[in-house]
Amino acid sequence: IIKYEPGSEERKQVFGSNLIPPKKAKTFLQLVWEALQDLTLIILEVAAIISLCLSLYSPPDVERRSEFDDDGESEAGWIEGAAILLSVVCVVLVTAFNDWSKEKQFRGLQSRIEQEQKFTVIRGGQMIQIKVSELVVGDIAQVKYGDLLPADGVLLQSNDLKIDESPMTGESDHVKKSIDRDPVLLSGTHVMEGSGKMLVTAVGENSQSGMIFKLLAAGEDGKKDNKAKKGKQHDGVTEAQPLNEDGQPEKKKNALKREKSVLQGKLTNMAVQIGKAGLFMSLMTVLILIVRFVVDTFWIQGVPLTAECLPIYVQFLVKFFIIGVTVLVVAVPEGLPLAVTISLAYSVKKMMKDNNLVRHLDACETMGNATAICSDKTGTLTMNRMTVVQAHISGHFYRNLPEPGQVPATALDLLIHGIGVNCAYTTKIMPPEKEGGLPRQVGNKTECALLGLALSLHRDYQTVRNEFPEEKLFKVYTFNSTRKSMSTVLKNHDGSYRMYSKGASEILLRKCGKILSTTGHPRAFKPRDRDDLVRNVIEPMASEGLRTICLAYRDFNAADGEPNWEDEARILTGLTCIAVVGIEDPVRPEVPDAIKRCQRAGITVRMVTGDNIDTARAIATKCGILLPGDDFLCMEGKEFNQRIRNEHGEIEQERIDMIWPKLRVLARSSPTDKHTLVKGIIDSTVLEKRQVVAVTGDGTNDGPALKKADVGFAMGIAGTDVAKEASDIILTDDNFSSIVKAVMWGRNVYDSISKFLQFQLTVNVVAVIVAFTGACVTQDSPLKAVQMLWVNLIMDTLASLALATEPPTEALLLRRPYGRQKPLISRTMMKNILGHAVYQLTVIFTLLFFGEKIFDIDSGRYAPLHAPPSEHYTIVFNTFVLMQIFNELNARKIHGERNVFEGVLNNPIFCSILGGTFLIQIVIVQFGGKPFSCVQLSFEHWLWCIYLGFGSLLWGQLVSSVPTRWLKFLKTAGHGRRQEEIPDEELEEMKDVDEIDHAEMELQRSTVLWCRGLNRISTQIRVVNAFRDSVSPYEGLETPESRSSIHSFMSHPEFRVEDSGPQIPLIDEADCEDDAPTKRNSVVLPPPPTGVAALPPVTPLPPLPSSPNQNNNNTTDHIVPLPGLIPTNSAGLPPCPGSPLHSLETSL
Repeated sequence: IIKYEPGSEERKQVFGSNLIPPKKAKTFLQLVWEALQDLTLIILEVAAIISLCLSLYSPPDVERRSEFDDDGESEAGWIEGAAILLSVVCVVLVTAFNDWSKEKQFRGLQSRIEQEQKFTVIRGGQMIQIKVSELVVGDIAQVKYGDLLPADGVLLQSNDLKIDESPMTGESDHVKKSIDRDPVLLSGTHVMEGSGKMLVTAVGENSQSGMIFKLLAAGEDGKKDNKAKKGKQHDGVTEAQPLNEDGQPEKKKNALKREKSVLQGKLTNMAVQIGKAGLFMSLMTVLILIVRFVVDTFWIQGVPLTAECLPIYVQFLVKFFIIGVTVLVVAVPEGLPLAVTISLAYSVKKMMKDNNLVRHLDACETMGNATAICSDKTGTLTMNRMTVVQAHISGHFYRNLPEPGQVPATALDLLIHGIGVNCAYTTKIMPPEKEGGLPRQVGNKTECALLGLALSLHRDYQTVRNEFPEEKLFKVYTFNSTRKSMSTVLKNHDGSYRMYSKGASEILLRKCGKILSTTGHPRAFKPRDRDDLVRNVIEPMASEGLRTICLAYRDFNAADGEPNWEDEARILTGLTCIAVVGIEDPVRPEVPDAIKRCQRAGITVRMVTGDNIDTARAIATKCGILLPGDDFLCMEGKEFNQRIRNEHGEIEQERIDMIWPKLRVLARSSPTDKHTLVKGIIDSTVLEKRQVVAVTGDGTNDGPALKKADVGFAMGIAGTDVAKEASDIILTDDNFSSIVKAVMWGRNVYDSISKFLQFQLTVNVVAVIVAFTGACVTQDSPLKAVQMLWVNLIMDTLASLALATEPPTEALLLRRPYGRQKPLISRTMMKNILGHAVYQLTVIFTLLFFGEKIFDIDSGRYAPLHAPPSEHYTIVFNTFVLMQIFNELNARKIHGERNVFEGVLNNPIFCSILGGTFLIQIVIVQFGGKPFSCVQLSFEHWLWCIYLGFGSLLWGQLVSSVPTRWLKFLKTAGHGRRQEEIPDEELEEMKDVDEIDHAEMELQRSTVLWCRGLNRISTQIRVVNAFRDSVSPYEGLETPESRSSIHSFMSHPEFRVEDSGPQIPLIDEADCEDDAPTKRNSVVLPPPPTGVAALPPVTPLPPLPSSPNQNNNNTTDHIVPLPGLIPTNSAGLPPCPGSPLHSLETSL
């Protein structure tokens, strides 16, 4: 080691680099082979090969063939088989390419995660951070709480170091490490407590975890022929192994960790159901074709069965078989998994730009269903840039930081020494990167605030650290969630000891027996003094949102002998309080708005923090988690534990259920409390819907809560390696607003899949019915096998790519979460699917049976076996494809929205696929010829086809106008469970839950506007009549009874009425109109038009909300006084009770 420079290439060459070669990626040919294993494609390949062989076979009796084909077209019979094979090749290549690009993308994601991992080493006397992959043998690495060790090493120095070696040994107990006892550290283990320095002795494949991965890889290569058995062994071994940079075991660990995601479960059920239906329809098609052929040929026509004709009959059978298989291909939605993969992969890529590094793919869509977020405070809701702004030192409370001369010299020395040695030596204040910028805070931000206090008192903490280097520290009690304090012991020359402590103020003050007086000398600190300090100093600080930290010390005399340092309870008592400081951590400016958006989206945000309850409440109020007048709970971890446990100390779910629905802030909580809360919310059955919980965490002990949560968010900056490993998504900027973006993307994935389903099932229904009916009636499918494969390509691969890459919009946050049992296909979607299917089937059947008369062309029905393509069937095929292209625009909206073009230009992929599909269709029709069973169409025919296709958009407007509640007979599909497993009453409730229907909203809005218009007309008529009768326009119009009605002002010329409504229709908009208080003096209205729902009462001005938390959605009209038009009383008296101004004042 000594021969080579630290970090040099020579060391890497001799001892190896800290990288484990990733598992070899599958080649493109391997992916092609996998794609060819698809059962339906195999059936098509077999059918195509049989068709080719039969068409190339030349029977001995040539004359016999003329009976069936006068034009000798059978010579071109091979084209259909070849075209089917070509189509299969296209489908396979597209599928393989998608798989290849997906794998490439995830390898890129994995390398991004690798680049995020950094470790602190000492090189050339300087402490620097390097990538884990750059770590070499001989490096001195700084080991600290929360690290995942990236290499093997030997301890050089340690402070209370405890390691979790369960990934290696399976033992869950933490192993204490020291230089004298057990100094060996292994890669893949977790640092649970303390800190230290280690000499790196083995990296990469030579390290302990590297050797295990190497053995696994070797075992995999050696037993490829026994994959199933090896897979079980592999999973069994990997379960106990740590995550590694190549990411492969991570996926297996995740597979063991969680069940199939909600969306995957629903899609699997749906694909199985559709597949069964498709198989049934294809079998029926083949059966009917064969029966019709046999009856028509042998019975009606009376053709004798001869051996010479057998090849021709076999050709007919193969043709029927191909038609049946094609129906099956179109019916089976093999594009579903592709759509999910594309949507998730696209979302993951885009989420990186929004500071969300997704580690587990299913977390993306699960986040869309989130109903609760349990968030940390520090760094997530706040800026994590801490500064001391208030202090209580030596009996003085400084609301602004004191000058050095104001603090007694003795107290100042104790304060600076305590801060210097009792903060981690890895924490420091660095000069700003840019001139005029803020100093950089490196390490623990709370400790950085204390170091900043030392600098603001014009003292240098580094001189103290130089005087007491880390090696000279006698004993360190590192901070952990149980202690909530940190203590460092120094040994003096005379054999005595001095211990400096810092920690949560209310905890540490209870252990103080003395406090520094105004002169800087210790005096007695009684319980009464402590209560005064809490009341006069700590509570005012906390109420301003400041984090309070107590700094104390204790001297151990040499005469008393060496204390028992393992007895922490005795050591950490009888302290002398030096100071109590208030640390400010400002709320991130974007957080209040992000929380408001979450609440609007039906997501409850809870703060779980280690700070005291007053600070937590103040920050929660600033963020908008708590609002004045709210009936919500704030409690400390201790009280929470008492209330959820029975007399035997056992946690009861019923007790948790009484607390969590109203709990918004949990202060002074431990990671165990966080885990208990998360588990309690997830397991709860109080609410109808199962709660989907997201949790943020940064500490090592947050691991259990992050794993238990449906989605775990780890902090990318402040988070430990252990927290990142347990998480599903890493927030690279530690910002809460990034979680809101994750919710948007998650909901977008769900909606993208629904859009694709709506489009695909419409094509499925139409294509299958057309093929089936055509086969039954005309003994042939109007859509040929190759044409069907092209349609299949449009609706599977291309549509999934187009609809699954829709960018998210803010409108996604204007609805509540779907829930785990929400069907994939809502009744609104079912209405759209069946509505468009009716239009398309009507058009297709009209063209099929009357097309030759409409366009004055030859009929394509009842054509012989190898007849040339007809213009008639080409128009049918072209119209069918164009209807799908235009319907793809309709499929962009799944809640009945009218404007299907909204935001279409924001998705260039969609536009290019739509345009590209149209161009390819032109090429197929005009130049496809025999392979595609097409003939060239005239310009007039093309215009008719485009017109009929465009009709899908017009028909879509009509379908959107029908409220879904009128169609009670429609069923939903794609439930999380099988439909028969869901009780009838639950199924009935689910039908209307979160059903978004814009037609219903428009109807209710028009009803309200109609009602409001009539009301205004009636009041204006009364005003006109009052003027005619030479009576004051206000006499009789304003009565004390009607002063609460907003409509009484609408007729007065002194006021202008402005209608303003939200730009985006809200989901609960319909409810807003119904919640208005009953009007006392309402105007009698004529009945509404027939077909309109029962009208709500005319909305008066609602009373002011009793608390700011109540949403005043009922106020739909804003009254704006026009300046200069309000007459004033000549006597200067207040307006009379009958005047409109008085009525305005009383109402407002």
